[in-house]
Amino acid sequence: MNHLKPNNTELEFLTLAYNRFYDLYDEIMEDNFWTKSEWERFSKIKQAFDIYTEVLKYEPLKQVIEHLKTSRPPMESEIGSELFKFVRNLISHFPYFQSWNSVWIKKSIVNWNKEGLRIDKFLKKYEGHEPVKYRFWEEQKRRMTYLSICFPEQYLNDSYIYLKDIISEKEGVKFSFILMRKIMDQVTEVKENK
Repeated sequence: MNHLKPNNTELEFLTLAYNRFYDLYDEIMEDNFWTKSEWERFSKIKQAFDIYTEVLKYEPLKQVIEHLKTSRPPMESEIGSELFKFVRNLISHFPYFQSWNSVWIKKSIVNWNKEGLRIDKFLKKYEGHEPVKYRFWEEQKRRMTYLSICFPEQYLNDSYIYLKDIISEKEGVKFSFILMRKIMDQVTEVKENK
């Protein structure tokens, strides 16, 4: 398992990425984060999705995602990779919106330049897919939260698709961060145990 040990360049990148992600995670999990302005919340959420998507390029994290396909509940691997990349691509490639709840797309906008790119592929693949239900426990608050990730029922007819209808801002983002951290932590645990 020596191939899991990062080289100096990877270690430098991972240290910066993990530190910033963990700072954002701690902030977003606090109740007072959700009283901040929509723009401030959106900016920090976007930054965390950007960091996570970059970290997914690290080979050991790719292995974690592959392992999730057989070791975790259905769709957890797809949520932890494909959905989170979709969200990142959506909010990065369409930077016109100032809040999570205002983000929308439709097929003609997604494919304004070229059809068949990542956002288009994701929406075609998961169009009409049944919702995926999750729950998460916040130990410090002694609170269980339930949520559904709902894929668009229709994409090909050029109807509007709102990000908030796929994954809610507060509960959905908190769940996303918990899953992202769980995936990222598996690599740090592997490195620490070697």
